[in-house]
Amino acid sequence: MKVMPNRMDRGFFMYQKEFEQKALEVLRSGWYVLGREVEAFEQEFAFYTGARYCVGLASGLDALWMAFRILGIGSGDEVIVQANTYIASVMGITINGATPVFVEPDEYFNIDADKIEEKITDRTKAVLVVHLYGQASNMQKIVQLCKKYDLRLVEDCAQSHGACFQGKMTGTFGDIGCFSFYPSKNLGGFGDGGAIVTADAQIAADMKVYRNYGSEKRYYNKVVGANSRLDELQAGLLRVRLAHMQELTKERRELAERYHERLCNSRIQLPGVRKQADSVWHQYVVRCEERQELIDYLNVHEIGTIIHYPIPPHLSEAYNYLGYQKGSFPVTEHLADTVLSIPMYNGMTKEEQDYVIEVINRF
Repeated sequence: MKVMPNRMDRGFFMYQKEFEQKALEVLRSGWYVLGREVEAFEQEFAFYTGARYCVGLASGLDALWMAFRILGIGSGDEVIVQANTYIASVMGITINGATPVFVEPDEYFNIDADKIEEKITDRTKAVLVVHLYGQASNMQKIVQLCKKYDLRLVEDCAQSHGACFQGKMTGTFGDIGCFSFYPSKNLGGFGDGGAIVTADAQIAADMKVYRNYGSEKRYYNKVVGANSRLDELQAGLLRVRLAHMQELTKERRELAERYHERLCNSRIQLPGVRKQADSVWHQYVVRCEERQELIDYLNVHEIGTIIHYPIPPHLSEAYNYLGYQKGSFPVTEHLADTVLSIPMYNGMTKEEQDYVIEVINRF
C-alpha cells in the first residue's frame, strides 16, 4: 500500500458536486474580483472565528507583512517571534524592515511564553504568535505581557483554522489574526489565498484600502498599497469548505486520537496538547532521534513523510545578515533535526492509517 503524506484531492472529492456547482456559478456571474463571493466569505469567516471583521487577501504571507505595515511597524523596530516557525512568519516582519527577535519553543512546538519577557527591549513593538501545526499557543500569558508592555499582538494562524485557547479561537486574541488558505491548509482553497481578522474597524478599513493599490475609490489612491485581493472563485470555493469545517475538523481529531492510542514505539515521541488549548491537527508531528533511518524505513514501505521544518529561519541563507550561528537556539535546532510529519489528511482511510501505524510500530 502507498500512503502519501497529504492528499488534497480527497478533500475535493468529498464535496465535489458542491465545489463544481459553486465554480460554475462564479464563472457564469461575470464578476471575478472583489464581488459578492468575497464579501460573503468575509462575513462568514468573521462569524466562524468570532472576529468582528475579516478582509480577504491574496495569500497568508501578504496577510502577515501587510498586518505589520498597517500597524506602522518598520525599520528600527523589533518583533518577538518563535525561532522554530516557517520562514514566512519571519518574512512578514523583515519585509517591513523590522528585526525579528527569536524565542525558543515550549514542549508543544509553540512559543515559550515564559521566555518572552526577557527579550523585550525599548525597540520591541510587537509579538508575533504562531499557532504551529494546528495547536493554540499559551495565549493567556502572552496577552498579559502585551498589555503590560503596550505591545501589538499579531497571530499567525496559517495552520490553526478553528483551534481554540480557553474556548476562544486563534486569530481573535490580538490586534490582527493572519490566515492562509493555501490548498494544504485545514481550510484550503484551490490556489493561493489569505485573510486577516480583527476587532478594529479602522484596521479593517485600512486593510481594504491597502489590498487594492491603496485605493478606496477607483483611481483615487490614498497610499502606496498592494495588489492583494482574494479572488471571487477562491472565495466561493472557500465558502463551500467553510460550511463543512466542523465535520472536517472532527475527522482530523479522530485521526489524531487513533494515532495517540495505537502508535507504540519507544524510539518515537508523540505530540502532546496543552491544557486549556486544543489542536485542529494541521500536521501530526512526531519526534525521532534516528529520523533519517525512520524516513528511509518508511520510504521502503511507501509511506510518505515531510519535515516541518528542516532549516530554522535563523540558519537560512536568507537571514545570514542577522548574524546567527548554529547553536544560537539549541531547542529549535534539535527540533529541526528530529521532527517528522506523518500522513494526516481529510479523507484518509482506516486501512491507510492502520498500515501507517503497523509499519511505524515495527520500526
